[in-house]
Amino acid sequence: MSDPARASMWLRGIGVCGSHLHTWPSVRVILRGEGPLPAQAAPIPLCSRLPAAERRRASKVVNLAMGAGLEAATSAGLDMATLPTVFATSSADGENCHAICTALASKDPSDHLLSPTRFHNSVTNAAAGYWAIAMGAMAPSTTLTTYDGCFAAALLEAQGALATGTQDVLVTVFDAPYPEPLHSKRPIVSSLGVALALSAHAGPGRLARFRLGLTDDAADRMGFTGLEAIRCGSPPGRGLVLLERIARGHHGIVRLDYLDDLRLAIDIEPA
Repeated sequence: MSDPARASMWLRGIGVCGSHLHTWPSVRVILRGEGPLPAQAAPIPLCSRLPAAERRRASKVVNLAMGAGLEAATSAGLDMATLPTVFATSSADGENCHAICTALASKDPSDHLLSPTRFHNSVTNAAAGYWAIAMGAMAPSTTLTTYDGCFAAALLEAQGALATGTQDVLVTVFDAPYPEPLHSKRPIVSSLGVALALSAHAGPGRLARFRLGLTDDAADRMGFTGLEAIRCGSPPGRGLVLLERIARGHHGIVRLDYLDDLRLAIDIEPA
């Protein structure tokens, strides 16, 4: 593993929201091998912090991001109105993308008239906008889209922010499946959002200390088949190996998918 900076950051809170994995306490039980992975997908809960009008308009992926981010920031005791954020997604709103493509492919010209709601939900940083509305947030926010390397890229972005003066940052990685026929071209197996609240400094309540580096070693895998399917079939799922180490209290280096020829290595140390 190599990285000249090797800056540290401390984990303060974790959030999970998804169709098969939902809330950090329940996911921690599964990752420890103490409970089964749910066989059936569950509905994604709506974000109660959004005003009623925005709550009706918010898409599935927005609610994934809201649910995971809210849990992580709340468990860390952070002020969401002043908390800088990093959002990362490979596909943004796949269902909305499908609807727009269907409308544009229609032979009926009247179908080509897209609603403003459809349009503003189509942009990659829609989740960041809804977060700002829900939390009254005025802090800086970055949105990334880096295909299957979203989780690693988001952590590297957070490290850059923390190394240049930001005290705390919330990282939220989220994705959901496309409908067919797009799904067959870009299969994502599960709707999932994973959020980490990170700090530049040690302090009470920290869960672990991270040091990031880069490596050409292969990415680590999950031992359980169902979790491995989510890990390799969902960009936010790439972070499940990291969450498993945290859930089990294990330290050492974990490697996450990033680029085709490069992985992110995270050295997990006690807080």
